[in-house]
Amino acid sequence: MAKTYALPKFHFRVKFGDTEFNCTEVSGLDFEREMIEYRAGADIEYHKTKQPGLSKYSNITIKRGSFADKSAEFYKQWVKTVYFQESNEEFRGDLTISLLDENHKPVINWKAERAYITKIQSTDLKADGNEIAIETAEFAHEKLSLLE
Repeated sequence: MAKTYALPKFHFRVKFGDTEFNCTEVSGLDFEREMIEYRAGADIEYHKTKQPGLSKYSNITIKRGSFADKSAEFYKQWVKTVYFQESNEEFRGDLTISLLDENHKPVINWKAERAYITKIQSTDLKADGNEIAIETAEFAHEKLSLLE
């Protein structure tokens, strides 16, 4: 019989194309099915039926710590994707988020298809703060699915 246990939410992996990111937080792994209300003109009853409509996906937000040796290249690549979406280069890719078990094996995988960066936010700066500098990126995508 298989052992059933709850998974902690702090052990996860994020990949965008071939690149893996060390992140502190991921949010926006949700979708919503819009509802269509319909009543045919010849219906005898005076009420609407409810039918499933189009799917609607939230943007996925990723937060990560700033690193002295890697952040310059990180921003350079991400800013390039934001400002040059219309050039001949392809900046869309699949964003895969995996929730891992204690053996570092993926248990749940979310795949955001044809994702691209829509927003980059640098850390806020405070002279009296002692927190780690956090960078934030927001990804738009066309579809979110669970992988096996």
